[in-house]
Amino acid sequence: MKKPPTTRHLPQAAFDILSGTILVFGFTALILLIADAPVLAAFKNIWMGAFVSTAKVSQVLSVWVPLILCSCGLLYTFRVNLWNIGIEGQITMGAIAAMAALRIPGIENPTLLLIFSFFASILGGATWGLLTGLLKTRGGVHEIFGGLGLNFVAQGFILWLIFGPWKRPGIASMSGTELLDHDLWLSTPTGWRVATMGLLVAGSVVILTWLFLEKSRFGLKLKAIGQNPKATLLYGLLPERYYLKAIMITGACAGIAGFLQVTAVYHRLIPSISSGYGYLALLVVMLAGYRILLLPILALFFASLNVGSIQLPIVLQLDSSLSGVIQGCCVLSALLILGIRQKRERS
Repeated sequence: MKKPPTTRHLPQAAFDILSGTILVFGFTALILLIADAPVLAAFKNIWMGAFVSTAKVSQVLSVWVPLILCSCGLLYTFRVNLWNIGIEGQITMGAIAAMAALRIPGIENPTLLLIFSFFASILGGATWGLLTGLLKTRGGVHEIFGGLGLNFVAQGFILWLIFGPWKRPGIASMSGTELLDHDLWLSTPTGWRVATMGLLVAGSVVILTWLFLEKSRFGLKLKAIGQNPKATLLYGLLPERYYLKAIMITGACAGIAGFLQVTAVYHRLIPSISSGYGYLALLVVMLAGYRILLLPILALFFASLNVGSIQLPIVLQLDSSLSGVIQGCCVLSALLILGIRQKRERS
C-alpha cells in the first residue's frame, strides 16, 4: 500500500481541503435530510455546541490536543511509507505507563510524580511502537496487521488492570480506576477544560515536527527512504533502522496523548482511554495531504465536529447515533479525496 508523495503544491492541497469540506457538508446534509432533521438548525447547533462559550471552546481544544499529537506523530511513519494503525494501542500503553508512574510508592511530591508519569508515557508509547516495527523488520509482519494485533493486546491489558490489580476498592467497573488525587490533575485555567500544559506540549510538538521533517537531515533521510528504500542503501542508509526510529517517535507522541488523557481529561484510567483519536488522526493526516501546516486546522475542524455534534440529540431530540454517522461522513469524504488524489498522481 503506497502513500501519495509527501510534497505538494499549496494551491492543489488547498483545493483538496476545499473539496473535502464541501463533501463533508454535502454528505452531512444528505444524512440529515434522510433522518428528517432540519439541516440548517443542525449545522447551527453543531457550531454552537463547539464555539458558543469559552467552556465549549476549551472542550474542543481538549480534543484537539491529543488529535494533533497523534497526527504529528503519524507524519513520521507516513514519511517512510509505513501505515501505523497501531497508534491506538500506543496511546493506550502510554496512558497505562503514565498511570503506573503516578502509583509509584514512597513519592509524595505531586510535581515529581507528574514528571515521571510524562516520561513514562513517552517510553510506554515508544516501546509499543517499537514492537510493531520489530514485527515488520524482524518478523516480516506487515505493520497494519502487527499494529492491529497489538491494539487488541493493549486493550486486553488495560481491561485486566481495571478489573484486576487497579480496580476500584470493593468494585470493578467499566467506569475505570479510582479517580486520581486532585494534586495529580494537570492545572487548567479557570472555567476551561483543557490543561495549559497540554496546549504548550501540542504546540511544541507541531513546531518540532515541522523542524525535523522539513528542515533537518533526519527528515530528508526519512523522505528518501520512503520514496526509494533500495536506492538509499547505496548511500549507507539502513531503511529498517529508520523504520524503527519513525515508529518509535510516533509511539512517543501517542504516549504523550495518553498521559494527557489520564492527567488532564479523565483523571483516571478507563477502557476507552484512546477515544479513537489514533484512527481519527490517520484521516486528518491523509486529508491534509501529509502537510504539517494544514494539520492544526483540520484537527481543529474534526475536534469541533466531535464536540458540537453532541448537541444534536440534546437540542433537536435526534437519535444519539447521528453524531457518529456525521463523523462517518467525514471518514468517507477523506477516503474519497485520498482516492481521487492518488488516481490523479498516478496518471
